[in-house]
Amino acid sequence: MRALRLGLLLGALCALDGCGHSEDEWQAQLAKYRQLNGAYDNEKKTHAATQRELDTTKRQVAELTNKLQEMGLNLDNLTQQLQQSGSEKQELGSRLAQLNKALDEYKVRAAQLEKIKERFELLRSKLQKLTNLGLKVEVRRNRMVIRLPGDVLFASGKDELKDSGKKVLDAVAEVIRNDKTLSARYFQIAGHTDNKPLKGPPFNDNWGLSVMRAREVLVYLTSAVNTKGGGGGLDANRLHAAGYGETDPIAQNTTDDGRQQNRRVELVLMPDVEEMLDLKSLI
Repeated sequence: MRALRLGLLLGALCALDGCGHSEDEWQAQLAKYRQLNGAYDNEKKTHAATQRELDTTKRQVAELTNKLQEMGLNLDNLTQQLQQSGSEKQELGSRLAQLNKALDEYKVRAAQLEKIKERFELLRSKLQKLTNLGLKVEVRRNRMVIRLPGDVLFASGKDELKDSGKKVLDAVAEVIRNDKTLSARYFQIAGHTDNKPLKGPPFNDNWGLSVMRAREVLVYLTSAVNTKGGGGGLDANRLHAAGYGETDPIAQNTTDDGRQQNRRVELVLMPDVEEMLDLKSLI
């Protein structure tokens, strides 16, 4: 407004003094000043309306705050609680996601264990024929074991198979040989002794005796079946021998019965990689 008045005043002075501008030029300047002045007035009105709206909003907020405080609500505390609640909700969401992931993993593992259990039950049912023959089938050190009594297989201190021992091995080999599942598995033939010291040739100690007895069983089980029915006819690539001496007893060596149990040969069914779990938990 001041600029407009100043422009008009300058225009009048220039008219009196003869500034050299035409009437049209002054009219154009006056029109420009009027336009600027109108825009200024509009802007002032808009600003005033905005300020009134802002004042009204502030007043409403203040009134609402007072009412909430009269009701016992503190906005600052409420804001903090909401922020904390949001944080807890996020944490709970994260925990829930972890639990869902763990549950999915458990379901997968449970399905795997169920398959392994089914295979274990199948193997045990196939070996049931051996238990019917009086042989012991058990789980030791997380492996399925067929226990062959040493005194039935060998004479005391000897590694030559007895006829009664050959008959037992013929029965075991027949069960394994005639079953596709069992014949495809790997076995360890493990020899064991009691703790009575053994010195001198040909074995020198219990280690030597246990190894040679395991070897003798392996040789018989992998030999060709002859016309008289002797020989196991098993795949030599799937059997191996080991001697444990007196280091792995299953009974106390303080009694004759305990020592007799420890003198034994075991056919150990070697587990596949996916079967590496606690088999006893499935019994």
